[in-house]
Amino acid sequence: MKLNIKFLLVVIFQVFILIGCSEKENHKNEGKHEDEHESHKSEGKNDEDHEKHSKLVKLSQESLKLINIQTETVSLQTMTGFITIPATIVHNQDNEAQVGSLVQGRVQKVFVKIGDYVKAGQVLMTVEGLDIGTIKAGFLKAKANLDFTKSTYERQKKLFEEKIGSQKSLLESQAEYEKASAEFKAEDKRIHSIGLSDEDILNGKSHDEHTSGTLPIKSPISGIVVERNIVVGQLIETNTNAFKVVNTSSVWIDGQVFEKDLNKFTQKTSAIFTSTVFPNEKFTGNVIYIGQSIDEKTRTLLIRTEFSNNKNKLKPQMFGELKLPVGDNTHAIMVPEESVVKEGEKYFVFIRTSDTTFEQRFVSIGLTSNNRIEITDGLKEGEIVVSKGVFFLKSELKKEELEGD
Repeated sequence: MKLNIKFLLVVIFQVFILIGCSEKENHKNEGKHEDEHESHKSEGKNDEDHEKHSKLVKLSQESLKLINIQTETVSLQTMTGFITIPATIVHNQDNEAQVGSLVQGRVQKVFVKIGDYVKAGQVLMTVEGLDIGTIKAGFLKAKANLDFTKSTYERQKKLFEEKIGSQKSLLESQAEYEKASAEFKAEDKRIHSIGLSDEDILNGKSHDEHTSGTLPIKSPISGIVVERNIVVGQLIETNTNAFKVVNTSSVWIDGQVFEKDLNKFTQKTSAIFTSTVFPNEKFTGNVIYIGQSIDEKTRTLLIRTEFSNNKNKLKPQMFGELKLPVGDNTHAIMVPEESVVKEGEKYFVFIRTSDTTFEQRFVSIGLTSNNRIEITDGLKEGEIVVSKGVFFLKSELKKEELEGD
C-alpha cells in the first residue's frame, strides 16, 4: 500500500512538470507573436510617416524630354537684402516734457491750448499761492541784506586802508557780508528750484501784493502742447501734470524682430520706413536700441529706430513697415523664388533624388533677397533642388494624389 502511494505521488509530480513546461512554451510563442506584430506595426507607422512628409514624383524619359527641368546644388551663399517688419511710430521720450507747478496753488491764468506751438521758456500759465509769496519775500529780504552788508564791508575796508577805521570793525563787517552772501545763495537756489529766475522777482517788485504771489509756469522745451489737464481756478498740487509738450522734430519707430534674425544686423544699422499714408516716400533713420529680452510667446524682441521729422509728416501711432538691411557677412542657404511653392500656410520644394525621381520637401523660409529665398530649415548643402519646371512637378503630384484617391 505504501508503494502504491509513493508511485502515485511520483506520477502527479511529473504531470505538474509537463503542464508547467507547456505553459512556458505557450507564453514564449505568444510573446514572439506579439513582438512580430509590434514590429510590423512600427514598420507600418514609419512608412506612414514617410508617406506623410515625403512624396515622390516619378517621370518617364519621354516626359523629361518634353519639359525643361533645371536644377542647382544647394550651398551657403552671401545674403544681402532687407528684413521687413511691421512698425509703429511713437513719441521720442527725449523730446517730451510733463509740465506742472512745484508749489501748491490755484490756477490764475492759462495762456495756451492743445495744438499750440510753444517755445522753450514761454509761460503756459500762472499759479497763485501763499507759499509763492513767502518764497519771493525771502529772496528779496536776503537780497536787500546782502546789498547792505556788502556796502558796509566795502566802506570799512576803505576806512581801514586810509588808516581811519579799526581792524575789528573791518572783520565784523566782513563776517556779516559773508553770512548774508550764504543766505542769499540759499534763497536764490530756492526760487530757481520752483522755476523762477532773479529777473522774475526783481522786475515784479513794483507790482501789487497779489501779483507778488503768482508763479509763472514755463515750458522747458519747444514743441506742441498735446495735453492740457487744468482750468482757471483749479487748485493744483506739486504732483499735478498740467501740460504735456512734445517736440516732434524726431520720432521713434518701434518694431519686433525674430530672435533668429538678430545676428544679421547691428545697432549701427540704418533703417527705412514706409507707410501707406505716403506710399511713394521712403524715410531713412538709424537703429538706436536692440531689446535685451525675448518675448516668450512670440520669440521676438524690440527694435527701436530714430527718424528725423522736420516736415512733421510722421505722426505718433502711425503704422508702416520697417526695413533693416542685412549685413554682407551673413551667409545662408538661398534658392530661387520659383523653386518654392506655397501650399496653405506651408512651403515646399522638389529635390532630385535620381534622374527620373523628385521628392517633395517641406521647408521653412526666411528673408527674400535678389529674387532668392532663404531656407532656414528643410534643406542641406549638397542636395539638388529643382529651379525650373516646378509647376509641372506640382501638377504631376496632384494628378497622382487624385488617382490614388
